[in-house]
Amino acid sequence: MADQIPPGTSESHDGSHVLRFVVPLPHPEERVWLALTTPGGLRGWLAEAEVLQNRLGGEVVLRWLNTAPTTLVSGTVTAWDLERVVEYTLQTHGRARFHLEPGGGPRATVLRFTNEFRGTEDFRLDCLAGWHDHFLYLADSLDGHLADWPSWSRARWQELRDQYEARDFDAS
Repeated sequence: MADQIPPGTSESHDGSHVLRFVVPLPHPEERVWLALTTPGGLRGWLAEAEVLQNRLGGEVVLRWLNTAPTTLVSGTVTAWDLERVVEYTLQTHGRARFHLEPGGGPRATVLRFTNEFRGTEDFRLDCLAGWHDHFLYLADSLDGHLADWPSWSRARWQELRDQYEARDFDAS
């Protein structure tokens, strides 16, 4: 399953990190956009949107459903280009930018994702594994298989984290 999503890359300098993923999805941009920008769409792969104001400067509050106790993260919509770009700047997780563009086929989309944040090297690895895991959930969600958060297991995340830890990012 993990081979469906190409590995992310990262750059780090003085505690600042930039993660990048390029995620090919065999679904039209309109459908991917809804998964990224609506409460129902986000719940299927990322988190429960307790507040989501779909506009530049809007408030966003996400509740992660795969953690106990529940983790709440608040932030702001810092970019909004209808059906093209959405960016959430969140406490702890920093700036998360989702940019959609046409994919290789008539009903395919490429999601270009960038996450900028400050933190430790361990947190960088956690975030690489976390976003990779969530993008696997996104692909499943778009295929009609929503995340079953109550049965979420750390095993896949840990396997991904171990793989990222083993990679040499300086060689990329």
